[in-house]
Amino acid sequence: MRSLERHRDVGAYALGVLDEAESFRFEDHLMDCASCTAHVTEFGPATRQLMLYRRATPRSVHPMAGPGPRLLERLLGEVAARHRARRRLRRYAVAAAVALAVAGPGAVLLTGGGDGGGEAAVRVTATDARSGVWARVTGADETWGSRVEVTVKDAAGPRVCRLVAVGHDGSEETVTTWTVPGHDARPHTMNGGAALHPHEIDRYEVRTADGTRLVTLPSP
Repeated sequence: MRSLERHRDVGAYALGVLDEAESFRFEDHLMDCASCTAHVTEFGPATRQLMLYRRATPRSVHPMAGPGPRLLERLLGEVAARHRARRRLRRYAVAAAVALAVAGPGAVLLTGGGDGGGEAAVRVTATDARSGVWARVTGADETWGSRVEVTVKDAAGPRVCRLVAVGHDGSEETVTTWTVPGHDARPHTMNGGAALHPHEIDRYEVRTADGTRLVTLPSP
């Protein structure tokens, strides 16, 4: 497959419609293409909305059913709620930094005012002794699932990585994808989301593009 065709596959890959062979070839392309990696992350919200629509739509409803008269009002309300939640999350991050400085390494649980479903925001950290990768995940409940922030220290780049949320039922969702710079141990923060709510998530896993697990963070 030519390079230009690989760039064109970014949308199909993000939406999960490529077959296994094509997905493998595209993930190999992601290792060297920062532009496609960024585009995969940008497709995250659209992918989650389509997944939520599929779960919420009865089988008897036509897939091209028109929106109800209150759809715009609900969407505007959701956007406003997300803006409020982001401001609260920044305040929680400052408090968590103080807690981490006092408590030292290990898993830290941060509770605060939740949004959407009313659950508290939670934060957990972990370091894998084998890979040397350190990660911190902060999750907040939303009406549509979980809003997630992940910070990673990984000096073994360059490589493409992803954060996967694993449900109690064994289901998996890719929260966000990023490229690790070469030999850069500085923390890097990414944002994403999952259709699973916090109480439905068993653990988070940081994995490479080929599926190698780098660090596991049990969900509180």
